[in-house]
Amino acid sequence: MNKVKIGLIGLGNIGANRHVKYLQTMSNVELVGVCDVIKEKADAFAAAYNTTAYYNYLDLFEQSGLDAVIIAVPHYDHTPISVEAFARGLHVLCEKPLAVHVNDAQKSIDAYEKAKAKHPNLIFGMMFQERTLPFYKKLKEIVSSGELGRLTRATWINTAWFRSQAYYDSGDWRATWAGEGGGILTNQCPHNLDLYQWLFGVPVRISGHAHIGKYHNIEVEDEVTAYFEHENGMIGHFIVTTAESPGTNRFEIVGENGNLVYENEKLVLYKNRVSTLKHLQETKEGFGNVESWYTEIPVKTDVPNGHHVVAEKFIQAVLHSEKENELIAHGTEGIKGLTIGNGIMLSSFTKRMVDVPIDGDEYELILNEKIKSSKFVKTSRADVEADMSKSFT
Repeated sequence: MNKVKIGLIGLGNIGANRHVKYLQTMSNVELVGVCDVIKEKADAFAAAYNTTAYYNYLDLFEQSGLDAVIIAVPHYDHTPISVEAFARGLHVLCEKPLAVHVNDAQKSIDAYEKAKAKHPNLIFGMMFQERTLPFYKKLKEIVSSGELGRLTRATWINTAWFRSQAYYDSGDWRATWAGEGGGILTNQCPHNLDLYQWLFGVPVRISGHAHIGKYHNIEVEDEVTAYFEHENGMIGHFIVTTAESPGTNRFEIVGENGNLVYENEKLVLYKNRVSTLKHLQETKEGFGNVESWYTEIPVKTDVPNGHHVVAEKFIQAVLHSEKENELIAHGTEGIKGLTIGNGIMLSSFTKRMVDVPIDGDEYELILNEKIKSSKFVKTSRADVEADMSKSFT
């Protein structure tokens, strides 16, 4: 195989503004079809990119001769499409999140594992492109090196997600339990949740406080504060909202050997002369801090990053199966950040701290009841001036 025959399902914001464009620049890819339930949209993109339009993903699977598929549709549809793709032996690159809830995510993973028995070289990737961003890669490098010693706290305040009421009114599916399955945790923050678990793993206990429609006329969460406990004793904080402007993106990672702070495109290490934990046990002083040094960590930012890097690694793995371990994110990892997000909401709904793994059946039951009992009247506007490409910044 010299080229991967690929199909793109979903021509909304991400499909139209990212995927279909970078695919045209890849010499080892043939775009054999684009698929969208809106016929006019599929026809327009097919004409523009010299491919075939499909209006149903089953037709794309059966008629296009594709080897792999990129799934970029609304969240609930990730599960049935990925399950069907794996059943047909197709490679899958799935947009975030893997699913709305962990039970559906597990269905996709189980379908993949079953298909692997028949197709051992099957590739399953997640579009977690923020893992390729230079500052986050450097955070991963430093944390993984063990330079900070025993980690004691991670606090991420990420409120740079401002969204207006007009944004939420721009689609009848946005910010509804039935259409999107959640609010900021499901739409804006799957990357943040993935990065958190990528750095520290999934916590063992979660306490979540989610405010529903606190600042916007929506029926899902637009402000969340969460507290995590990890098996090694580290605690975490996660604070997000779509209602602050200007917003903040500040990440503090604290270890016995120093503090690492990322904010305003600057990464600073406050390196301790000795371990804080050792010092507090041994010092005879009651108040003296550990001596530390301020160091601004250089980060090379002019390196390839973003969606196309994830896709290139995926395509290389499809062409050369031994490169599967070079995927930016394996599909099975998608359930980890989702577990944190579902855990936050389950804790908030039940007003109790929850253990991980969470009870997926309990969360799915609550979510289905939210959908069934919803009396929310969604306002949709056609006059919204919204350049959706800005949602990627």
